[in-house]
Amino acid sequence: MLDYNKRPSIGERINDLVDAALIGERDADTPRTYLGASRLGVPCERALQFEFVQAPKDDGSDFSGQVLRIFAIGHMLEDLAIRWLRAAGLDLVTQKNDGGQLGFSVAGGRIRGHVDGIIMGAPAALGLRTPALWECKTMNAKNWRACVKDGVAISKPVYAAQISIYQAYMEPVVPGISAAPALFTAINKDTAELYHEPVPFDAALAQRMSDRAVRILQATDAGELLPRIAQSRDFYECRFCSYADRCWEQNK
Repeated sequence: MLDYNKRPSIGERINDLVDAALIGERDADTPRTYLGASRLGVPCERALQFEFVQAPKDDGSDFSGQVLRIFAIGHMLEDLAIRWLRAAGLDLVTQKNDGGQLGFSVAGGRIRGHVDGIIMGAPAALGLRTPALWECKTMNAKNWRACVKDGVAISKPVYAAQISIYQAYMEPVVPGISAAPALFTAINKDTAELYHEPVPFDAALAQRMSDRAVRILQATDAGELLPRIAQSRDFYECRFCSYADRCWEQNK
């Protein structure tokens, strides 16, 4: 008798094992016990509050193995960007002397951030002021083109918020870093094109993000649930939120 049941190919089985290994590595990571400054630009404060308290995500909303592979590729591309910029003559520092990550910790360690790098010097022809924050992101072609067309503040406001608060909180660590525009580098993952944008320090944006962080900490300490971003579950930010079920069940 012929067996018409489809069996997974060897390629599919290998991919399943790879994804299972990546998911296992992620699950074994030590949970973050602080509010990540890179996330403060996310529009919904309730979602950020859920992240901070490590609330369980909705079933099926956690990152799949494929998404974890995409993240891993992004990290490797950032490593390449560091090598390319150094080859171009930029004095780019990405680690402390002891090998640890560059970053900051405030509010008793409850707000932290880790920066991609600090440019300490550059060829005079570039006209870059230093020291300057360096932030690197990888994007698909569509998002990369939007970033080139409109700039990071309009096309990627979460990244702009991250840059501003990093500049503000790194100032005590690296005096003068907020006076010089940050250098934002975007890598087109589809074509390897590079986009570099100087981003002046936005003190007002940094203050709003800092105030937001304080609100999240204070509300959490008081046992208060912050308002959700919308009154309808059909709102875009709500439909794609990892905490939508929990959020709407708690306030029917």
